[in-house]
Amino acid sequence: MPYHHQGAVSVFEYRCQAHVGDKPFAEHHEAYSLAYVRKGAFGYRVGKRHHELVAGALLIGRPGDDYACSHDHVCGDECLSFSFTPELVETMGGKVAWRTTGVAPQAELMVLGEIAQAAADGHSDMALDEIGLLMAARFLRLTQGQVNDSEMPAAQDRRRAVEAALWIDANCAQPIDLDAAAQQVGLSPFHFLRLFRKVLDVTPHQYLLRARLARAARLLADDAQPITNIAYDVGFGDLSNFVRSFRRAAGVSPRDFRKATRGDRKILQERMKLAA
Repeated sequence: MPYHHQGAVSVFEYRCQAHVGDKPFAEHHEAYSLAYVRKGAFGYRVGKRHHELVAGALLIGRPGDDYACSHDHVCGDECLSFSFTPELVETMGGKVAWRTTGVAPQAELMVLGEIAQAAADGHSDMALDEIGLLMAARFLRLTQGQVNDSEMPAAQDRRRAVEAALWIDANCAQPIDLDAAAQQVGLSPFHFLRLFRKVLDVTPHQYLLRARLARAARLLADDAQPITNIAYDVGFGDLSNFVRSFRRAAGVSPRDFRKATRGDRKILQERMKLAA
């Protein structure tokens, strides 16, 4: 379903109807795109490259690439996808970055994804094409020179890591430590930490923190409750830690982020300048 379809940036919502275990089928990318995974998890294969994409990750599309998505864990995944014209990508100087096929959850990209979703849902006055450009700038900076050609991990390893990530995301507001997460997939904390990072390219703690920040970004955009309440509701033990973590991820304080979602263009413009 298109949210915004004009000019150099188009924005679409994708809701997958596939069921667990359905046979993957070939699809084709028509444009340069960045799809923010806002819910669920699925496998994404382009050629010999395979990614397990969980909530907060980015699916990268390049025109001409054939791909297939698999659903071995959950169904009903959802993405918010930004498509860019070749002319726009050329001006960004970043076509090489689109050789990357997937990006693990990154705090600054997750925050942008949540503010984009708030705008798509009508809870923000910010323009979706502006947010898309900011996300593209962040993506290019984060992935510069980091095309991933690593071997595909074994299917059982991918399954365990994704199951753990889904559990962390669902329970991120609760206290979670390495032992608790490792127990969910029947591994020792040592082997779990190595496996999780190998498959998803982030540590369990990094993923937990990013899941909390993404949830906080959504609440800041959608809800009028006090920032202190939001900090505790998403799992932070104290307000100062939340504010510090949020500012590090978003580049602005939770208060300024809330102002930006309500249409303060000055804050957004300053962030775009820093990302360029």
